[in-house]
Amino acid sequence: MGHHQLNEIEALTKKALLAHGASTFAAAEVARAVRQAEGRGNKICGLYYVESYCQQLQSGRVNGTVDPVVSSPRPASIRVDAGYGFAQPAFALGLVPALDAARRFGTATLAVAHAHTCTSLGYFTEQIARAGFIAIGFTNASPIVAAPGGKTRVIGTNPIAFSVPDGQGGIAMQFDQSTTTVALGKITMAKALGEQIPLGWALDAAGEPTTDPSAALSGSLVSTGGYKGWGFGLMAEILAAGMTGSVLSRNVKPLKAPDGPHHDLGQFYIVMDPTTSPEFAARVAALAEAVAADEGARMPGQSLQDIDPVSVAEDTWDRLVELSLGPAKLDTAPG
Repeated sequence: MGHHQLNEIEALTKKALLAHGASTFAAAEVARAVRQAEGRGNKICGLYYVESYCQQLQSGRVNGTVDPVVSSPRPASIRVDAGYGFAQPAFALGLVPALDAARRFGTATLAVAHAHTCTSLGYFTEQIARAGFIAIGFTNASPIVAAPGGKTRVIGTNPIAFSVPDGQGGIAMQFDQSTTTVALGKITMAKALGEQIPLGWALDAAGEPTTDPSAALSGSLVSTGGYKGWGFGLMAEILAAGMTGSVLSRNVKPLKAPDGPHHDLGQFYIVMDPTTSPEFAARVAALAEAVAADEGARMPGQSLQDIDPVSVAEDTWDRLVELSLGPAKLDTAPG
């Protein structure tokens, strides 16, 4: 295990993406997201995805050079067509007009359509909150969740993220979580490491609880809280697909597959100006104080900060270096 500075991680990730066909803007925005994921210890959304990004740039599964198109169907509704490219540059182009709309009308929406997986949804809602606005975000993913009592995969892990500003450029509260008991990446990582998974995370293809990650990947994940989590997953599905015109989860192929159809996922954000309520800041502060009354307790996400440098597995780092050298090295990657 080696240690690397976040600047080094960001620069090498950008170089790898550029080497495989991403535009400068797209590579920079995706590398920035990878940097933050690693800095927050969110390994599943960091370097873990870079090789698949490079493979998909080469195969055309993600369009690395598209120029996202921003429009405003209604005064307080901002839409960005990602054009089957990365979600990060599409969001970056839609952020300012969405914030301007929320300033004018109190509440606005930002729909990112036809995008690649956004990985960490909280990465985006946090940007909205640091600009002084409340944000709720939704996205969908490849199908891995069956309805309670069913066996057919219908929706993805379908994360929901919520970020609240502290009025000083920071975060008063933030959570970013899948609507399943665990994120799919934890199952795939367990399989890669040859580890078992805890009982309660997933069901096998017959609908029975399993601790085998391979069986879980052939079956389905369990919604958080059963029917309650299933409802939240459906809510995310309806907003992410319905309000963006992107595909339903059931039509999305595995996110890390090197080739195949575009992800065509949607992300949907509700942006609210907290200054429309004069009492907002005081109420949030009082709530945070009440939570902190117990030693060790705090509002989720209140102390968000990057760790720098971070530990990176040596084989992961070596692979990133290879990827930064271009497609010739990609072709020699082990299966």
